[in-house]
Amino acid sequence: MIPMVDLKKQYQLLKSEMDEQLQQVFDATQFILGPNVMAFEKEAAAYLKVKHALSCASGTDALHLALRAAGIKEGDEVITSTFTFIATAEAICYVGATPVFVDIDPKTFNLDPELVAQAITPRTRAIIPVHLFGQPANMPALMALAKQHKLITIEDCAQSFGAAVNGTMTGSFGIAGCHSFFPSKNLGCYGDGGMVTTDDDKLAADIRVLRNHGSQQRYHHDVIGYNSRLDEIQAAILRVKLRHIDTFNRERRRAAHTYSRLLAGSVITPFEDGIGNHVYHQYTVLTPKRDAIMQKLTAAQIANAIYYPIPLHRQKAFQHDYADISLPISEKVASECMSLPIYPELTDEQIGTIVNTIKSAL
Repeated sequence: MIPMVDLKKQYQLLKSEMDEQLQQVFDATQFILGPNVMAFEKEAAAYLKVKHALSCASGTDALHLALRAAGIKEGDEVITSTFTFIATAEAICYVGATPVFVDIDPKTFNLDPELVAQAITPRTRAIIPVHLFGQPANMPALMALAKQHKLITIEDCAQSFGAAVNGTMTGSFGIAGCHSFFPSKNLGCYGDGGMVTTDDDKLAADIRVLRNHGSQQRYHHDVIGYNSRLDEIQAAILRVKLRHIDTFNRERRRAAHTYSRLLAGSVITPFEDGIGNHVYHQYTVLTPKRDAIMQKLTAAQIANAIYYPIPLHRQKAFQHDYADISLPISEKVASECMSLPIYPELTDEQIGTIVNTIKSAL
C-alpha cells in the first residue's frame, strides 16, 4: 500500500532526535507555554524572517486570532478564495464578517488578482489569499491591490510553510500569516497546532493576550479571549522537524517533478509560475477521467483524494447566502482535480508504480 503521507517512515528517520527532545519535556513536566514553545516561536520567526511568531492551537485558530486582532468585525467584507478548506471562511464568520468568494486562476488554483479587484466594495476590509497546495499566491499583485485600496492582507499559509515568492517567505507579506501544523502538513506536529506570523508589534501583543484567555498577568483578564495554546510536546516535535524543513520541501519538489515528467500528456500536471517556490503540500492534477483513475488506484491500494470536491460557495453551510453565485473555474477544477501521494520519503519506484497505474486506467 502507498499512503497519501507516510508519517511512520518520517518518524523512523527522526526517531533519535525526536525521542531525546520529548524525553526532555517529560523530565521537565512543564507542558503549557514552556521553554520549547518560546524556543520554537523564536526559531520559526528567524526561519520565516519575521519579527513575531505566535503559536496557537490550530491553523483555524491562527486565522481567527489574526482577524480578531486586526479588528475585522461584523459588517466588514473579507475577500477570499472559494477553492480552499472551509477553515478560511469559517474564521471570517467567527468574527461576524462576511466572506466574499472570488474565483481562482485556472493554473495556480489561487486567487485571481483581477477578479479580486472587481470584488472590492466600500465594505471590503481585508483579503485572505490562500497559498493552496503549497503554491504561493500572486502576492506582488495582491499586495499592490491592498495598498491601493487600504486593505488588510492576512495570508492563509496552512499549506505553504517554507514556500517563498521572489525569495520572500509566505506569511511575511501581509499584516499576518496563518500557519497550520496538522500532522500531514509540510511542517506537522503530532496533533493540532498553529501559528500567526507578523511584523506588527501591536498585532503580536494582542494575539498573545487573546490566545491565553485575554490575560497578560495570571488571573487578570483584560478582554474576553480564548484558550488557544500550542503545548510543549507539539512545540518540541516542531523544533525537531523545523531543522529539516528545507530538506523535506526539497524532497517534495523532487517527487513532484518526477511525477510531472512521467505524467506529461496523460493528465494536466501542477503549474509553477517561476515567481513562487512551490512546496507541494499536495500534488494535484486535473483530468476528466478522474473517477476511472481513482478506482484503479484504490484497487491497487494506492491512496488518492479530492481536495476539494465542493467549492465553498456551493457548501450547504453557505447555500442560503451564495446560492446565486457562479464561480465557473473553481467549479470545473473541483470536478476534475485529484491528489496523489506526496511526501519527502516517497521513492521514485513508488512514483513509477503510481504513474503506471494511472496510465493503465487511461
